[in-house]
Amino acid sequence: MESMPPSAAPAAGESLTFTKNQKIIIALLVFLQFTIILDFMILSPLGAILMPALSITAGQFGTVVSAYAISAALSGFLTAGFADKFDRKKLLLFFYAGFILGTLFCGLAPNYHMLLAARIVTGLFGGVIGSIVLAITTDLFPMQQRGRVMGLLQTSFAASQILGLPAGLYLSNHLGWHAPFLMIVAASLIAGVFIWIHMQPITGHLELQTDKKAFTHLMHTVQTPKYVLAFAATAILSIGGFMLMPFSSAFTVHNLGIDLDKLPMIYLVTGFASILIGPLVGRISDAIGSFNTFIFGSVVSIVMVLIYTHLGVTPMPMVMLINSVMFVGIFSRMIPSQTLMSAIPATASRGSFMSVSASLQQLAGGLGAIFAGAIVVQETSGAISHYETIGYVMTALSLLALVFMYFINRMVKQTTAAETA
Repeated sequence: MESMPPSAAPAAGESLTFTKNQKIIIALLVFLQFTIILDFMILSPLGAILMPALSITAGQFGTVVSAYAISAALSGFLTAGFADKFDRKKLLLFFYAGFILGTLFCGLAPNYHMLLAARIVTGLFGGVIGSIVLAITTDLFPMQQRGRVMGLLQTSFAASQILGLPAGLYLSNHLGWHAPFLMIVAASLIAGVFIWIHMQPITGHLELQTDKKAFTHLMHTVQTPKYVLAFAATAILSIGGFMLMPFSSAFTVHNLGIDLDKLPMIYLVTGFASILIGPLVGRISDAIGSFNTFIFGSVVSIVMVLIYTHLGVTPMPMVMLINSVMFVGIFSRMIPSQTLMSAIPATASRGSFMSVSASLQQLAGGLGAIFAGAIVVQETSGAISHYETIGYVMTALSLLALVFMYFINRMVKQTTAAETA
């Protein structure tokens, strides 16, 4: 198969219609992202089952969640220097194979400590994959298409809610908490085979390399001023989501009064809403501008998070509605922020930039999960106390992220204007 250079995508202003080859690439990346996101997300709804099954506290569960994130952060930094030195397809398959093995270890873990170790292994490999996917996306799609691509990639998030989480919860309720991880292994093997067969090599960036040593390449990346601003924004954006997610299932069951066996239905409805929201937000982002979409998403997120974290016993239809609207806000921040971030790195340092960015995202998220575990307390009844405090923290972080994204948007506009001139 021939190498696929960055120029394989249509040039800006040439064509905004996806080619057949681009559609194949998007489908493969969405399938892969589905397994990666599901592996991380499955821990949240399993929290209500895992904590009593392993006799662990909310703080220990937060540690399990953060172990993946922190090991992923370490792996990303170690990989960053080499990220632009190899064919992106080979790099993707190498780390995906390690991710599959780590997830298999999770499915075989007999106790808390083995599960913790397995999550560390999974994070070492899985945490890098998202950055490789973003580098591939940026290599192959121009800025005018990228919002839609990011929106389509987010359908993997929705698919994990519609297909993965309900199936995982069903399996865990009937076969034990190990079963969902084994399900992910089976799906990941299918995704890996399809990528190995159908994705062409992506090597156009190799011709632009000037740094001979990996450490030098990494240092050049982390010392670039405009990259530093993007890294800081990435960290701020990541902390909040990791604070809210780990305890959402326990909060839904014990605080909102939703039966555990009805939890899959909430994820199912929210997932269907998300699969409509993602592509729509991507199109809007391309049409009205990423930063304008980000402002809208920030306002919706702040309002809905404050409402959600203050809820008491709530009827199930209302919980579904609130969750769905909250994901409108989340996607309206996530998709445009990724689109803007993708415009910052130069082609020669794109893989390194994405790896460092992913590391900071995972590290910040891991710290967020630990902070959340320190804030909330699970009472003897199972109820989660001080969840509203997390809502206040997330509001402050959202406002701070809005400031960072304002300056990033200005920087992207200046860069685009200079390239046009």
